[in-house]
Amino acid sequence: MSRPSDHFDTPAPEAPTPDSDGNIVQPKLGFVGWLRWFWRQLTSMRTALFLLLLLALAAVPGSLVPQRAADPNGVTQYFVDNPTLAPILDKVQAFDVYTSVWFSSIYLLLFISLVGCVIPRAKHHFDALRAKPPRTPARLARLAGFQRRTLAPGDGGAPSVSAVAAVDSARRLLRKSGYRVVVFNSADKNGNETASVSAERGYARETGNLVFHAALVGILVTVGVGGGFGFSGQRVLVENGGVFVNTLSAYDSFNPGRFFTETSLDPYSIKLDQFTAAYETKADGAFGQPIDYNAYVTTQERGQATVDSDIKVNSPLRIGGTDVYLLGNGYAPKITVKDPAGNVVFTDSVPFLPQDANLTSVGVVKVPDGLAQQLGMIGFFYPTQAVSTTGAYYSTYPDDQYPVLTLNVYSGDLGLNGGVPTSVYSLDTDKMTQLTGGTTGVESIELKPGDSQALPDGLGTISFDEVQRYASLDIHHDPTQGWVLLFAASALAGLLVSLFIPRRRVWVKATEKSDGTLSLEYAGLARGEDPRLAAAVNEIADRHSKVLSDDRLGDVPAADTNA
Repeated sequence: MSRPSDHFDTPAPEAPTPDSDGNIVQPKLGFVGWLRWFWRQLTSMRTALFLLLLLALAAVPGSLVPQRAADPNGVTQYFVDNPTLAPILDKVQAFDVYTSVWFSSIYLLLFISLVGCVIPRAKHHFDALRAKPPRTPARLARLAGFQRRTLAPGDGGAPSVSAVAAVDSARRLLRKSGYRVVVFNSADKNGNETASVSAERGYARETGNLVFHAALVGILVTVGVGGGFGFSGQRVLVENGGVFVNTLSAYDSFNPGRFFTETSLDPYSIKLDQFTAAYETKADGAFGQPIDYNAYVTTQERGQATVDSDIKVNSPLRIGGTDVYLLGNGYAPKITVKDPAGNVVFTDSVPFLPQDANLTSVGVVKVPDGLAQQLGMIGFFYPTQAVSTTGAYYSTYPDDQYPVLTLNVYSGDLGLNGGVPTSVYSLDTDKMTQLTGGTTGVESIELKPGDSQALPDGLGTISFDEVQRYASLDIHHDPTQGWVLLFAASALAGLLVSLFIPRRRVWVKATEKSDGTLSLEYAGLARGEDPRLAAAVNEIADRHSKVLSDDRLGDVPAADTNA
């Protein structure tokens, strides 16, 4: 990093020694020299800014493709929709961007760069805070805002105010204005008594800059620690009694941090009593757009009574050290399958995945046991069914105004006995025979709530009992949330301080002339851009002149802190 604005001067480097021909010979760096060069490059401001930009760019893929930590179902669906591209992206960890090797490498390099920037700057700033303001320059006329004012001699031809007294009043005035001051007394080359005060303020600017960079380091550390000890998981609950108990086996998908242990799961339960959704019905351009989602739940922590709560979008439920977010929702038709004898072999509310804004949904029903053959069904659910001109079904509204369920039935091996995990949202039909729909010549099963229909080949019956809603919950635990907020607020405060507090030096010099007059000189010097410097010097001169002219050296006007 380049030197800070308050860095004290260092000795000039020695000039290189020429060889016998007069050519400059540069010394070889060597191993240690190259390490020093690499460290200086890594800890430079340019490198830190480049790494910060690179980190922002590296985070972009995380918003373009679904992430396993946040949306595992979306990742599964992405593999189904993009069977060629998805494996390639998976090899470069595009579905785990924020825990990938390349993202972590940039993250670590940025952390080292910021630490290497902050520590030397903090030392330089501490030394500058302990140092006294510099001596008054000999030629103030060369500095910004310079002006000279003269006080006429008093009775008997002597100065009405001595140089020491004038400078002492300036010292008190500047101190009340927030300046650090030091007084110098001397005599000029003509023997005239001279006194001056050197004042500076604005060290909070560099302090704010350091706080900003230190807070960035704190954010990096706390985010890393939170990722190591935190976890996130997802669970789908169907209304009217779907229950989640905070145990590892109860999650549909779970993404623990590196240092996660199962003992960190606080015991509690969440039951989804009802899920409601409100949609726009009046505005033509926004007809069918969601207005509000609300999951009404009953929660209970160990040893405590049950509590009625609700979970809304951007309004998570906080329980047991976790934040429970409403991640998604959809329909879960309750389906019952019976064998030819009328015995129930399958009954469940099956979550269907929405495919469009009107919640046309796709789901899979698997019946592995109880029938002569294993059955798999690919279903399409239409909350408000309509028919296009081509005869295809679609949904015109996301609420269940006219629900219809269609099913294509397959028989054969479901692939559940091979020991290979399979998704509940997909059906591998390679080893199965299609019995309805498609090119079979048999129409797909079509059901409305309460309807029942026979399965093909006398396998039994299937019924569509009722329409239920489900809510997809994201359970997130981050033990460092409070620290991240603290460091973020500190970074913002430090940035504002470093931007709006000027760093400046001001000098007031008084010289007693032989003719009895008192010459007063005022000037300032800014460290960086300070458009108000000249006005600030002029204001100090006016206030000081008023004090001297009123001969009220002990009565100094109140300081203008905005100068």
